Amino acid sequence: MLIIGIAGGSGSGKTTVVNKIIQSLPKNSVALLPQDAYYFDNGHLSAEEKLKINFDHPNSIEFDLLVDDIKKLKEGKTINQPIYSYVTCARSSESIPIEPKRVIIVEGILILTNKRLRELLDIKLFVATDSDDRLMRIIRRDVQERGRNYNDALIHYEKFVKPMHMQFIEPTKLHADVIIPQGGNNKVAIDMVSSRIKMNLSESQVPVVNSTNS
Repeated sequence: MLIIGIAGGSGSGKTTVVNKIIQSLPKNSVALLPQDAYYFDNGHLSAEEKLKINFDHPNSIEFDLLVDDIKKLKEGKTINQPIYSYVTCARSSESIPIEPKRVIIVEGILILTNKRLRELLDIKLFVATDSDDRLMRIIRRDVQERGRNYNDALIHYEKFVKPMHMQFIEPTKLHADVIIPQGGNNKVAIDMVSSRIKMNLSESQVPVVNSTNS
């Protein structure tokens, strides 16, 4: 099993990079664990309190659960991945069963901030994109997917996203094995990473033991 971490700032194009890597690999060989599924459940908070949640701080992520789930996958066990909603700031009562695969991709802005998680990653990638491009993507995403208006999206960026990026996310470049500039537009870098993953898979043909235990 090969465990790959893909980090980078909010709006950097991580999802595009992830999708292109998955498309380049054998069908059904990849399981994806998005960091966003592991935000702590804050559904009990008032609407006013929810507006104050700092989603860009490492303390907002239940890393213990994420690390434990990765370890279970390495042991050949199926996990129940949480389902989180940015709109309600709550976890669903349902979950998504994730079976062990030959490749596990862990994706999120904060994944390289946690030492225990970093130690589980075989390959660590950081997607680096110009801050102006990221800002435009963040505003578009917040308005379309997270229920914020344009002004609220700007305020959220200035209050949380930008300072947290500089304090916590940007420094994790130092932990990356590969930095991918220009996000999903960097076809050369993505092809190189995909080729390396395929090479690692071909060098280790030991099948993953699948179990329904959790």
